[in-house]
Amino acid sequence: MPEAGTDFRDLTNDEQIAAALEDGRLLFAGSCDFIFGAQKLGQLPPQTLPEIAFAGRSNVGKSSLINALTGRKALARASSEPGRTKQLNFFDLANRLMLVDMPGYGFAKAAKSVKEDWQEMMFDYLRGRPGLRRVMLLLDARIEIKQHDLDMMKLLDRAAVSFQVVLTKCDAVKPAAMARKEEEVLALNKRHPAACPFLSLTSSETGLGIEQLRAELAAFAVPPQ
Repeated sequence: MPEAGTDFRDLTNDEQIAAALEDGRLLFAGSCDFIFGAQKLGQLPPQTLPEIAFAGRSNVGKSSLINALTGRKALARASSEPGRTKQLNFFDLANRLMLVDMPGYGFAKAAKSVKEDWQEMMFDYLRGRPGLRRVMLLLDARIEIKQHDLDMMKLLDRAAVSFQVVLTKCDAVKPAAMARKEEEVLALNKRHPAACPFLSLTSSETGLGIEQLRAELAAFAVPPQ
């Protein structure tokens, strides 16, 4: 079994890789329960577990990815109106890791004051949550990177919170275009001090990258009792 805190991507031994994948499978096969939705910072639940937050533009596939990771169809629910959900949703994963679904950004219909309030709340959450281990920043592999995505990267730099880019909907992109997208994002990561120097390719439809992402996140969980 890999040592606690070992990065999955640093593993080279086949047995260790298999053990890490099994750790991820077992963690995400455990119970996962919605415990709270916070619309204001004063409503945040006490921090009892390491936290992994998921961020991304509205319609990037955030809810689908969380559901794919946990093997549930409707744990995280997408709003019928993009950008409508404006709260931080907390999910207790097997009493070992807290998954935090951040509200989607880039909502076009919202008033400027609403967008500014959103950014202020997110920045305060990112800076004021010492147990926040990483933000998974989701980008849609099918489309160009938007200004809202670049703004979010800058926000994470300012908050000094490590973030990992996760490309979603990769099943809908042809290999040559996918290679170009990877190169583009890796180059972008180099310009952001808070960015991890790698990215994850995923598809909630085909399961691409889900097992590996489970293993990576399992490294942040507290040991099983």
